[in-house]
Amino acid sequence: MLIFNAAEGPVSRSLNKVILIGNLGQDPEVRSTANGGRVANFSMATSRQWSGQGGDKQEKTEWHRVVAWNNAKGGGSGLADIVERYCKKGDKVYVEGRIEYRSWQDREGQTRYTTEIIAQDLILLSGRSGGGEGGSPAPKAAASAPAAKAGKEGESFDDFPEALDGQDDDLPF
Repeated sequence: MLIFNAAEGPVSRSLNKVILIGNLGQDPEVRSTANGGRVANFSMATSRQWSGQGGDKQEKTEWHRVVAWNNAKGGGSGLADIVERYCKKGDKVYVEGRIEYRSWQDREGQTRYTTEIIAQDLILLSGRSGGGEGGSPAPKAAASAPAAKAGKEGESFDDFPEALDGQDDDLPF
């Protein structure tokens, strides 16, 4: 089977794509690199629930390390800037990206490993400052920024209030 993309021609037969919806476990850490780039790092929790054999409710929370870079091409706000400006502990976000595995040597010479989600798209789902706990609505710029896909241009959560009516998760933050 050969798949074509109108803009790029033949498409690769491999795929590395991750889609997560969850809550930030801590405020993002944002720093600048030596070459002037910016990167935001944050932890994100996703949970799943099921009924055990005895009918009792079970839940498991998974933690993910997410890295959001500013796009070096073009101007405007990149993902790291959006994360720094609008995201904080407890906020619900949609992240789409790819998974990456890295290893390095620590100070004692031990090999360390990490798994990261490299964010390519980010959608703010809380729609309110304070992790959806009330407060003022998130600025429309966050939902319609070019690097943070949010549907059609100019749309925001204010245009679709029913999108914010979901039940809150019982997460430890």
